[in-house]
Amino acid sequence: MPFILKKFPVTKGEKIQHAMINQLGFTVSVSQKLLSKYRVFDDQNNILQNGQKIKSDFIQVALFEGKTRGLKPIFQTDHFAFFDKPSGVMVHPTSRNTQYTLLDEIRHHFNEDANLAHRIDQETSGLVLVSKNKLSDMILKEMFENKLYQKSYLAIVQGKIEKKIVIDSPIKKSTTSIIGVKMCVSKEGKESLTTVFPIKYDPILDQTLIEAIPQTGRQHQIRVHLDSIGHTIVGDPIYGVEEKIADQYLCKKLTLEDRLKYTKAKRLMLHSNFLGFEYQKRRYAIYSKLTLN
Repeated sequence: MPFILKKFPVTKGEKIQHAMINQLGFTVSVSQKLLSKYRVFDDQNNILQNGQKIKSDFIQVALFEGKTRGLKPIFQTDHFAFFDKPSGVMVHPTSRNTQYTLLDEIRHHFNEDANLAHRIDQETSGLVLVSKNKLSDMILKEMFENKLYQKSYLAIVQGKIEKKIVIDSPIKKSTTSIIGVKMCVSKEGKESLTTVFPIKYDPILDQTLIEAIPQTGRQHQIRVHLDSIGHTIVGDPIYGVEEKIADQYLCKKLTLEDRLKYTKAKRLMLHSNFLGFEYQKRRYAIYSKLTLN
């Protein structure tokens, strides 16, 4: 479990933020972050907030401690690193009960300042870029916000694609679906552009291996765009299936056997394969070592 509740001895009557900085050695920014995220408690497990005076001999702080499962960066510099994330691993914890995420490995290998520069879906495998310090965190997040990078994915889709396809369809959150995370193509959506190149067609399975290059970064963009033209990604439990199946998946009630039956695979066959960008006047072009399987 990434969040560990740790006890720290403190002086009664001291203001909580002063004690965290002067007695426990937390930096100003870290103490403010912990207090603002309600991760500091008294001896009765009551949340302590900035400005409160301590009434006990110790406080408790919920700290994130990364636990490794053997995943190592495939490339790194002094400022950033790349991980090849397996399918099924979340990049960030969604609650204190989340058992393991990519952030565990990031903090295990580096330090508290190391962070995700961007995110990919839990079921999408492949490259994730990680900042190793506050400077690189700022630079890389600004790079993603300004789309100053090149990114491509591999995917296996249903049906035959024979030539390059440019999908220029706006995307927005679905208002007709019972699935809260589902997106859809709509004239009322945000501008979204994906270019698709066929690589290899399998006539027995009637599936095509493709390269997908998103020019924009909308939620579920590649999945939504491919589904919208009748080439749903193999293994997708949300798009291209009945909503009751998607709902069972999101509620963790869909068995692997049923998923294979309805989606033709036990995972989403989408893989982050390449990321290119410039950092401090040097060009980087990183390819994933993993493949779709």
